[in-house]
Amino acid sequence: MPNSAIYCGQGKGTYKQNGCLYRGFEAEASDITKVPETVPKSYVVWALDPGQRSGTRGVEKPVTGYPEADRSVPGNLCRPAATAALDHGIYKQIQLDRGVRDRLDSVGQRSSAPGRRRESLKVRPPARGFGREARFGNPMNTMPAPVPTFPKAPFLNYEFDLAYDEMFEGPGLPRPHYQALYRTLLQLPPQELRESQQAADLSFLHQGITFTVYGNKEGTEKIFPNDLLPRIIPAQEWRKIELGLTQRITALNLFLKDIYNEGHILADGVVPRALVYSCRHFRREMRGLNVSRGIYVSICGTDLIRMPDGGFAVLEDNLRVPSGVSYMLANRKVLKRVFPSLFRDYGVSPIDHYAQSLLATLRSLAPPNCVARNEPCTVLLTPGVFNSAYFEHTFLAQQMGIELVEGRDLLVHDNIVYMRTTAGLRRVDVIYRRVDDDFVDPLCFRPDSSLGVPGLFNAYRAGNIALSNAIGTGVADDKAMYAYVPTIIRYYLDQDPILPNIKTYLLTDPAERSYVLEHLHELVVKAVGESGGYGMLIGPHSSREQQEEFRQRILAGPRDYIAQPTIALSRAACFLNGEVASRHIDLRPYILYNGSVTLVPGGLTRVALRRGSLVVNSSQGGGSKDTWVLREEKAQEPPKAVPGARPAKE
Repeated sequence: MPNSAIYCGQGKGTYKQNGCLYRGFEAEASDITKVPETVPKSYVVWALDPGQRSGTRGVEKPVTGYPEADRSVPGNLCRPAATAALDHGIYKQIQLDRGVRDRLDSVGQRSSAPGRRRESLKVRPPARGFGREARFGNPMNTMPAPVPTFPKAPFLNYEFDLAYDEMFEGPGLPRPHYQALYRTLLQLPPQELRESQQAADLSFLHQGITFTVYGNKEGTEKIFPNDLLPRIIPAQEWRKIELGLTQRITALNLFLKDIYNEGHILADGVVPRALVYSCRHFRREMRGLNVSRGIYVSICGTDLIRMPDGGFAVLEDNLRVPSGVSYMLANRKVLKRVFPSLFRDYGVSPIDHYAQSLLATLRSLAPPNCVARNEPCTVLLTPGVFNSAYFEHTFLAQQMGIELVEGRDLLVHDNIVYMRTTAGLRRVDVIYRRVDDDFVDPLCFRPDSSLGVPGLFNAYRAGNIALSNAIGTGVADDKAMYAYVPTIIRYYLDQDPILPNIKTYLLTDPAERSYVLEHLHELVVKAVGESGGYGMLIGPHSSREQQEEFRQRILAGPRDYIAQPTIALSRAACFLNGEVASRHIDLRPYILYNGSVTLVPGGLTRVALRRGSLVVNSSQGGGSKDTWVLREEKAQEPPKAVPGARPAKE
């Protein structure tokens, strides 16, 4: 039985030494499997057929999915690319022809001190995952390449899988825009990193940066978890995100204006009437109402994910009461103190102007009969101290320099909204509401609400007050309506979507419902009206009992649920428990719209801090990290292989 070995390298070149033919190859063409799209294209592996004999040229077969490489570039048995290709499961254990094996082994031996046994080059693949043990020799002294070394702290247990990794192209190969951060982490003593994380946590504690977990018996108030390491996005990637989000919020505003007035898109059958009218966030009271400047959504937070191929896609839109922007600003404030030099040298785009941009957007919505046109009275309406985002309400009101009010602080007289002050009543022109539609006015919506203002909707209908966002915008971020957003963009803008959607199954369709019920163990099922990670089933991580429970829910109310494929969210480096580990993330940029779009270059990167989890919501154990969008003029370093990342252990 011949010895097992795998030889792989970068490039297609055939080369000789001592009269022997050498190249990266596999013995059996049938063993060549599809290369995952996440493997960098520089990892090229070639094959010779098993009939190859020493000194005889065999049949060359490239691995499926890879372009031809430059024949002038020789293969290299010692490159980290060999490890990465092996770790991605590109090929199986190969049995080499004896004639080829003997000659390859003769030059694949390691040089050693006198008296030490010379070891042949062998690669033994494990049962699963990336925990592969490989010993690489240098077959040619004329082909210098660094032998892969053991990973360095703090990357000792860094994990890779088929998801896109934000920091690394492959093990030990950081992406160009992460080179400086990677070197900084290698140079900093572990104790200094721990102290920096403790300082960041203490800063969040002193600022009162908290959130509330409803139904948590251990207590509701939690310090918002933050990660020390930033996510870095190059300027060219951000340009596409900016264009895509501008397109999306423009189309959604046109959609909302249409369905609450003429209804052309419904009459043309582009979006089913039943889907719109059955949405619990559709407000019939808004039909024919003249919204200030025709703008329904002025503040939006859109959740983006990076697909395994590296492109961004939209996971969902948040058009009602989007939250989290205060954590974006707080993360930046902390990171600028932790990594001041690194922040300056990277050329990070600023986000500090968000609060003033938000205030300018709100003031631009003031009604035409506003008395103080130059400085309309603007307030932030909060449900109160027990709301999960109360910190954000206070933070934003302070940053904008406006009053933070509760429902009991406002009153309506003759369809004019007034604020109670120590100097008497003061007219209010614009309300940035952080109260859901159901609770905003007990005379029009829920009569048991104590959070809203009686008579507010009548003042709104009379055109004497502007609300941001408008009442009834939730129909456009219904998770079933999400499936129609690409069609909505084409209908109103005559453009193809710049940022794609995730494949979505509408369970009101019998065929799609049948498919979903048969594949609950593979899919993600979401309640169309829920948020915060509630009302969701992640099939691969669920039990049979949970799947059966959702099966019954779907059968009882198919309109209330949608399903999507389980997407491997991209991974980013996080500093956890004294070392750098990879965790799944998404991105929520914040868009301001008043006829033109303002998009601060950044956003809230949410992190699934639990190992293996895909749920990034803070209420489900998630946290956040700062997002660095690099300025256009910042030149990037060329990529180079550096040690310091180890494949994950199963």
